[in-house]
Amino acid sequence: MSRFKLVLVLVAAAIAWPAAAQDYPARNVKIIVPFGAGGPADVYARFIGQHLSEALKRSFVIENRPGAGAVIGTDEAAKAPPDGYTLLMMSNTHTTNETLIPQKPYQLMRDFVPVAPVNYSDLLLVVHPSVPANNLSEFVAYAKARPGALNYASSGPGTPYHMAGELFKAMSGTDIVHVPHRGSGEARNSVIGGHVQMMIDAITTMAPNAEAGQVRALAVTGQKRSDVLPTVPTVAEAGVPGYEATIWLGIMAPAATPRPIVEKLNGEIAKVLKRPEVQQAWAKQGAVPMIMTPAEFDRYLRDDIEKWARVVKLSGAKVQ
Repeated sequence: MSRFKLVLVLVAAAIAWPAAAQDYPARNVKIIVPFGAGGPADVYARFIGQHLSEALKRSFVIENRPGAGAVIGTDEAAKAPPDGYTLLMMSNTHTTNETLIPQKPYQLMRDFVPVAPVNYSDLLLVVHPSVPANNLSEFVAYAKARPGALNYASSGPGTPYHMAGELFKAMSGTDIVHVPHRGSGEARNSVIGGHVQMMIDAITTMAPNAEAGQVRALAVTGQKRSDVLPTVPTVAEAGVPGYEATIWLGIMAPAATPRPIVEKLNGEIAKVLKRPEVQQAWAKQGAVPMIMTPAEFDRYLRDDIEKWARVVKLSGAKVQ
């Protein structure tokens, strides 16, 4: 291609991209959730999708594609055309998997572009009521006396629930067997039904079960107690100093998605997160909005990949 033709192509692209953003979306948009129905990613993807549908006058359709620790649905999103009509609802499962599952068919920061974060929340460590432990110290003592005899549920390898469990084991000196499930709803039902003894789950989804007495809440995983369950201590204050774990959610798009479309989506999502009624409703659930530019979210993701690489090394976590 001659230099003159190359200049014409670049000029045409510069003109077309803003026009594409102005007309976007011209049809329905798909948000792939690589997790099962009923978990935080599914719940908040539907929330964001509904508000984007109202703002942009096109349907944002949620498609759950769980499996293989979020790899199946994420790979599907990575292979989608980079036109803004396929988005990915992701979490710190994805930043963990960059170390935990290195042989994936995609690389997060190569095959996706950050759009916007959504929120973060603390996790809740719960046990089935049949477990004879009324606080975390008693549970740790109970588990230490029975190495390998107790199980904990997660929604799959690399998920925040898995990594929070492995970090807890490493820092508390306990040997508790990981039992992965296809989704957080399935894992939650396993601990409620007494099939596994323990789970570290998002407070946004597990708190109602604790309040109903279906599980016993022993600790929250943040730096301070949660307003949702103010009488429940943190893991750190209850006997495992320095422990902290959270779950966060965000939106990404296939790499090479036009920058104006990414910026438009980022702005619309930020508008939703800034609404006082949204912030108040999420506060009652234990979720905190995260507002960043695409560039800020990019830096956040790269830092989180490094953070979870250290945790994977510390915990010795492996994909089962």
